[in-house]
Amino acid sequence: MAEVHHFTYGAFNPIAAYLVAVLGSFLGLLATGRARSARSRSRRNRWLVIAAFSIGGAGIWLMHFTAMLGFDVPQSPVRYNPWVTMASLGLSVITVGLGLMVVGHGRRSLPKIAVAGFFTGIGVLAMHYTGMAGLHVSGKIHFNPTLVAASAIIAVVACAAALWFAVSVKGMGAMTGAAALMGMAVFGMHYTGMASMSVELSPTVSGHVSGIKPLLMIVPITLVSAALILGVALSALQAMTDEEFTFGDGVPRRGMHAENPWSLKQASMSAMRRTPGSRPSPGTRPSPRPVPLRPKPLIDEPLIDVPS
Repeated sequence: MAEVHHFTYGAFNPIAAYLVAVLGSFLGLLATGRARSARSRSRRNRWLVIAAFSIGGAGIWLMHFTAMLGFDVPQSPVRYNPWVTMASLGLSVITVGLGLMVVGHGRRSLPKIAVAGFFTGIGVLAMHYTGMAGLHVSGKIHFNPTLVAASAIIAVVACAAALWFAVSVKGMGAMTGAAALMGMAVFGMHYTGMASMSVELSPTVSGHVSGIKPLLMIVPITLVSAALILGVALSALQAMTDEEFTFGDGVPRRGMHAENPWSLKQASMSAMRRTPGSRPSPGTRPSPRPVPLRPKPLIDEPLIDVPS
């Protein structure tokens, strides 16, 4: 078996990976909190999609490959398949999104969170090992079944806890603590899965391995991350803007100016009435006084002289 390094750059990669997991989890919790307060199903779904990209894209997938940049096999080149790597991103976002959709609608219950956490954990586990399938070395990669099972348990428990936090936690302090715990759970799942792998080198180690170098992976990861963050930010701003000017169900909300129906012309007329000695403008004429009606005679027929 070949020697495997998981911390090639020292403590930089694990610390950076943990901070990325905490930040993605925190943004996802904020978006889920906005989803709980949404008044319409479409608005709630929009916030849950934003939360899925935040937790699944940044908190899990980006954390995974931030930590993977510290992986190295000194006796063999390490390369990555970019298409398999992008497929693992899709798995992470979709599975987390499905879990959030299940627990984000209807009443909150422990069975619902447990079922959603199970399927989401399996999806995140598939993301992790799909990403590992995109890792190429000059040899074969083996996995310890016991540690794989341990990583699966950690993934399911972590996802169930993440979904429970997402629909239960309120307040900035509680969200920060929940994000720290979620980041630690994702961190533990990743490095447990990495500890399960071992590398068996080929009899003749080749210097030509298909894929791109780990440091070159920074370029697509940076581009994808920038697009992800920009898309999440723009979607969140648009959703907050829509909710600010509507009641949450698409009905326009009358703002401060709309609630006061006075026009500029009416305001000027009111000001002139309050000013002594002022004359009304030519465009405004006072209403005519009502003309009193003459009483009608009691007898409508003409009078006839009667001879004496």
